[in-house]
Amino acid sequence: MLKKKAIRKIFITTLTAFILLVAYSIPNMVDEEKIIKTNLEVEYITGIGTNHIYLLDKNNYLVKTNILLDKKNKEEQIKLLLNNLIQSDNAKFPEGLKATIPANTKIIDIIYDEGYVTINFSKKFLNVEDSLKDRMIESIVFSIMDLGEIKGVIIEVEEEILKDYNKVLDKNIGINKKYEIKSRKNINKVVIYYLEDIDNNKYYVPVTRYLNDDRDKIKIIIDELTTSYIYEPNLMNFLNSNTKLIDYEEKENVMSINFNNAIFDKDNKIVEEVQYTLAYSIFDNYDVNQILFQVDGKNIDTIGIKDLP
Repeated sequence: MLKKKAIRKIFITTLTAFILLVAYSIPNMVDEEKIIKTNLEVEYITGIGTNHIYLLDKNNYLVKTNILLDKKNKEEQIKLLLNNLIQSDNAKFPEGLKATIPANTKIIDIIYDEGYVTINFSKKFLNVEDSLKDRMIESIVFSIMDLGEIKGVIIEVEEEILKDYNKVLDKNIGINKKYEIKSRKNINKVVIYYLEDIDNNKYYVPVTRYLNDDRDKIKIIIDELTTSYIYEPNLMNFLNSNTKLIDYEEKENVMSINFNNAIFDKDNKIVEEVQYTLAYSIFDNYDVNQILFQVDGKNIDTIGIKDLP
């Protein structure tokens, strides 16, 4: 499996280099906004040199997709991300996805200082529907935090701190939040990734669940991804319901997870969708940077944070 991944990455890297060479050979005949959108389109195909961006689907869930970053400066990278989150008639997003920030919103200023990002928007920012306000904030914070080396995000509107939220925001705000709480005791917050099929393309959808369950998060993740019932019909999982977590260990930034052989598909492999939903979920809940997949105690594969699409 690792050999196939290596071959695929070599092919993708070569293809990307060719596309970029051709693109930069063409005279600059379009404005910067259209170049940004074209980059998003190229990134969606290649999956190389990217950052995650969180867009809204028709069910008002934020889904994870990618954008090509051709900027080195942090402020410029953040501006590019935000420009793609502002609704526009020129947006070239994959079918079924849309931006979260109201149209005609202006980015007045972006300051990056010692890991903290301060963004000052124009008042158009406040034109978002009340039901989608949390989704907009989540998409901004999660897209920026995924750049890495970001400690927090401060959102201002005409230099005034955004109301109803903490001054400094990070991923602790949750995303696509679901509350299943019957008591104030033993509240556990767990991020679980599902899959969604949009126009025959699969996207990863993080859901932050708040529930009364004091078990280790890895046990909750596996139980949720092996259940035959998912509370939203548009969300899917690919983990066989007979899959059992035999044991697990967190050591030296590595999470080892050992399953029975029900995790295999008919070809005795662990399909990528299974690996990635598990990996995304574990990385968002545990402070590790590598996952070792085992079946009946035998090492099968490893995935690092940088291996994820």
